[in-house]
Amino acid sequence: MTELGPVAWPPAPIKTGRLVLREPEDRDRAVFIELLTSPEVHTYLGGPRPRDELEREMPEAPERWPGSFVVDLGGSMVGQILLRRAPGHRRPAAEGKVDLGYLFLPRVWGFGYAAEACAAALGWLADALPGEPVVLTTQTANVGSMRLAAKLGFTEVERFEAWGAEQWLGMWSPVTPSD
Repeated sequence: MTELGPVAWPPAPIKTGRLVLREPEDRDRAVFIELLTSPEVHTYLGGPRPRDELEREMPEAPERWPGSFVVDLGGSMVGQILLRRAPGHRRPAAEGKVDLGYLFLPRVWGFGYAAEACAAALGWLADALPGEPVVLTTQTANVGSMRLAAKLGFTEVERFEAWGAEQWLGMWSPVTPSD
């Protein structure tokens, strides 16, 4: 995955009704480790990473790069939104497009935070890169992720087999006013 392209970074924090999307800070390191080592979070993502490995490898200050948003609820990180260019994507329909990814702590699942945060990130992207389509890939077995993709307005492009499971590739295109 690579840079998004010509975007002003970092943007001012993006505020929604309940959340703030912001750049990662040093204080977020423990939550990043929690997200990456959680068996629940990684059920459909190939499994969690070993905690001891992450503790050794992760820098004290999480990396900051265009398209990486911390999702903050009440002053604490609860998730991450990733918008990254996908050059070399496994599927030709996604090649070179911006890819949406997200991770949320299990304790905040079911409250609509992922939909709220992803919609805000997509809105930011639509302003920063007008007309830019976005792709999202998830396992069809991941009911929550499939529901979120539909809620956000992603439409199915294709289904395919990868990593021993059926995958779903959807695309989102910003609505642009007609002349």
